[in-house]
Amino acid sequence: MRLAGKSDFFVRVAAVQAAISCALFMNGCGMPAAPHPPSLNLPEPVSDLSATRTGNHVSLTWTMPKRDTDKVLLKGQVAARVCRRTSDAGACDSVATLSFAPAADADFTETLPAALAEESPRALTYFVELNNKARRSAGLSNPAVVVAGMAPAAVSGLTAELRKDGVVLHWTPGGTEAIRLDRKLVTLAASGQPAQSKTNSAQGIMAPPPIPAEQNLLVETGAATGRAIDKQIQFGQTYEYRAQRVTRVTLNGKTLELDGEFSAPLRVDATESFPPEAPTGLAAVAAVGENGAETAIDLSWQPNPEADVAGYAVYRREASLSVGSGATWQRISPTQAVIGPGYHDAAVQPGRSYEYAVTAIDRGGRESAKSQPTEETVPAP
Repeated sequence: MRLAGKSDFFVRVAAVQAAISCALFMNGCGMPAAPHPPSLNLPEPVSDLSATRTGNHVSLTWTMPKRDTDKVLLKGQVAARVCRRTSDAGACDSVATLSFAPAADADFTETLPAALAEESPRALTYFVELNNKARRSAGLSNPAVVVAGMAPAAVSGLTAELRKDGVVLHWTPGGTEAIRLDRKLVTLAASGQPAQSKTNSAQGIMAPPPIPAEQNLLVETGAATGRAIDKQIQFGQTYEYRAQRVTRVTLNGKTLELDGEFSAPLRVDATESFPPEAPTGLAAVAAVGENGAETAIDLSWQPNPEADVAGYAVYRREASLSVGSGATWQRISPTQAVIGPGYHDAAVQPGRSYEYAVTAIDRGGRESAKSQPTEETVPAP
């Protein structure tokens, strides 16, 4: 019988330690790990469902998920069941079954049944449920609520009037509901961005900010009178307006909107064809030099606030002559517009009285009406 040497002893110790490690950690050592359960392939529930009602139509939009509940990428079309609930505890009645690709922007529009479109106002809650091929789902989407009941009447008689301060919209008065004006920018550059007019481009960094492609304007005051003004326009653009009546309904402590049908679209070409406003604050002061060396009348006025004013024109007539006797206005300033709100008239004679008026001229060459005239007399020597 041979006694074990030191080397055999250490080999046995190492084997015991390895066995203990395998038993404690169950990792490696040739032992299989616990098996994973099979994937159920359940699409992740929709979380961004939204609903709007216009007239008797309810429009739903949502985003399809990319993965299933096991975080595995979905493949192929995914079935989507749309349902609505007419009470908090009621069943979710199926409305439609559709299919969409993973990660797609999905939408659906339903025409409400007459019973829901004509009854007293109450909440309608919509859901979307995504199913796998075995018709199983991970649950309903987030709720999206609209109001059932009689929608307000459609807006009629929509017309537009272009003015220097904006677009004035008119419609046939009636009802107490608020009016929503939907404005869409029709003029688009090749890049898809709103086109800027030449006037705006000339202003460089002072040009107005880009116009939103679509904007909603809610008219509260004046809705019943059938009139509103949109001052947030830029000349040189083309807009399209639609109008709808909006009723507010309070259900379960929440205020919801019940919207009528949109009117037919109305296109407005916002062409800049308006002259500037007439200058104000015109004043005249006679100036006589020493020993009568220079006789003149100095004019001053308030600068026009319009950004596209390029300059001014100065007019004069003799005040001693009546209008009926042939005293007409004569332009005394150069052909090129006067820059700045002031003018020095040295072509006057001592002892005579003169009447002055000023006009403003924009970059397009359009001239305003004459200002209120002012009169001044040159002292006699």
